[in-house]
Amino acid sequence: MVTKMSRAEAENWAYRADVAEQAIRDRHASKLWGLPGTKLAIPSWPATAPHKLFFTWHYWWQAHYLECLVDAAQRVPSKEKAKAVRATVRGIRIRNLSPVTSNQYYDDRAWLTLALGRAGKGCRRLTRRLLRSLTDGIDSATGVLPWRVGDLFFNVPSNGPAAIAFARAGRLAEATALLDWVFDNLVDDSGLMLDGVRLEMGGVQVERGRYTYNQGVMIGACLELALALRERGDEDGAMKYLTRLHNLIHAVAKDMATAGGVIKGKGGGDGGLFNGILARYLADAAVRMPDDGRMNRAAARIARRLVLASASSAWQHRLEVDGLPLFPADWTADATFPQSGGLVAASVAGAVRPSAVPERDLSVQLSGWMLMEAAARVADAVRKATAEAEQRPACEP
Repeated sequence: MVTKMSRAEAENWAYRADVAEQAIRDRHASKLWGLPGTKLAIPSWPATAPHKLFFTWHYWWQAHYLECLVDAAQRVPSKEKAKAVRATVRGIRIRNLSPVTSNQYYDDRAWLTLALGRAGKGCRRLTRRLLRSLTDGIDSATGVLPWRVGDLFFNVPSNGPAAIAFARAGRLAEATALLDWVFDNLVDDSGLMLDGVRLEMGGVQVERGRYTYNQGVMIGACLELALALRERGDEDGAMKYLTRLHNLIHAVAKDMATAGGVIKGKGGGDGGLFNGILARYLADAAVRMPDDGRMNRAAARIARRLVLASASSAWQHRLEVDGLPLFPADWTADATFPQSGGLVAASVAGAVRPSAVPERDLSVQLSGWMLMEAAARVADAVRKATAEAEQRPACEP
């Protein structure tokens, strides 16, 4: 269990986040159709011609690329990084070919809402429009968001990130309603979140998949709502969601990580993003969890351990290509070098299937970058806590 961190150790994690950023931007970042002032991330490397032309549109992958750029820009601010964020926002808006609110999938809209909400003052109006579209999409019968417009599948991937967005916007009633519905309907006996429920003629069918990113967004949503309620003086409400947060972190550590604390799971396509999303929100919990109770501190320690152990393992199993990391799809196994040719990531029935070698997929590499940013953030917080502890005067005998 990491309880101390030297400046040199924290700087090493920051270096790893730096080179992860450089790797993804060098291999994947490209102007959209040659248009000035635009950037998007090509969905594969080595890339196919259709991917280079952004012939198929990976809306939610680009949202996570944008949020990773924001992570890097907040960690080490610079004019160049701010420019990259603005160019990516412009690229997303142009490539969508219509207002970004017109996307049929509410989970996609929620992911972009979160990214734009962190991308700077210039994105506030667009963020508000997306939030409004999420509000308008809430089903009147269930009180929550379906997966997509007109659908009868109600799931965590839509309602988890939407709850985070509502909580960050101060719209706590909406956030509470979404969170409570998920916890009332989609927690299994292990304490983990199930995927969703489908309303059919014969009744309700529960989709029982347990995916790492669903745990991540609910960790993030519980944290955001608890902190917002505490700020408003509602200690009882905050404790309700902190308790749910503690339980979920413990369940993830028990059932979704190795004995050494490395997050399990592998895959490319859409699934390539799943573990990185979990790491992002575990880091959020590790850094922002209130420090005023034994259960809070214990859950934060577990979250910290999961992030740093996963990052250490993923870094150990990376390949180096031209001096830059290529991250593994499975953080417990060596990365495989992707070749040109063979099956490449493609959209099928509303989801993106993986490439034959999943390391080829942008999603997998974004997860690696997300993980390194998460580890850098956690390491810096531990370093600061270590320095503060060392400066405190010793207790009088």
